[in-house]
Amino acid sequence: MTGSQAKATADVLAWYEAMGADEAIGEAPVDRFAAPPAPKAKAAPQKPAAARPRPAPNSAKPAASASASMAPESIESAATLEELEALVGQFEGCALKRTAKNTCFYRGSTAARIMLIGEAPGRDEDLQGKPFVGRAGQLLDRMLGAIGLDESSVYITNTIYWRPPGNRTPTPEEIGSCAPFLSRQIELLKPDVMVLLGGAAAKSILDVTDGIMRLRGRWKIYRTETRDIPTLATLHPAYLLRKPGEKRLAWRDMLMLKERLESLKT
Repeated sequence: MTGSQAKATADVLAWYEAMGADEAIGEAPVDRFAAPPAPKAKAAPQKPAAARPRPAPNSAKPAASASASMAPESIESAATLEELEALVGQFEGCALKRTAKNTCFYRGSTAARIMLIGEAPGRDEDLQGKPFVGRAGQLLDRMLGAIGLDESSVYITNTIYWRPPGNRTPTPEEIGSCAPFLSRQIELLKPDVMVLLGGAAAKSILDVTDGIMRLRGRWKIYRTETRDIPTLATLHPAYLLRKPGEKRLAWRDMLMLKERLESLKT
């Protein structure tokens, strides 16, 4: 293989990895260039099996898998964040879980008064099982550090707990499947302030259609059954990595957050 061929092959593999195809599906390699196997002889036709009797109208149907979905009562019964995390681990109602390596439930402190919610885990998050640990997470940590916050004073999660293949945008159905868990997560943490990172999180949490540029920089209210939580939307750190010039807007939002936190101390 020449140097140019090796580079082209490496570029193709890097592209596959970026698109989410970063592991083999089968246990053994498959030779796609091998000749197809010879066709098997057709088996002799079998006699049709006798028809099975239909069950009586009142006969019980087989119960659905308990892990395929989670009843709202089960989610509400979680009395702690640890119990809720265990329920998320049992949940099979989101197809993303079948392609992800790990569940990314949260990062930070369960005693935090500040909750940050992003969109979805990426590749680094999927590998480590924690949200916001890649480049975007490192930028987020620097943003928080600029106003005196660190991992011990915040609680970070996402609208969904599993990485979409290729880091694609999660579908409304995928976000909806995780929404009851996230709602309970907010209720159990009882944050004094919430920060929504990016348009996808802001739209789903606040149930609005406005874009992030119209939502950011303004305090909103997220209502639970027991309390109203001041909520601030801001630009996602991943967006700021692509558009560094917009960091000035995110900095204004961070100053608004700092001012609100200082007012809560008085």
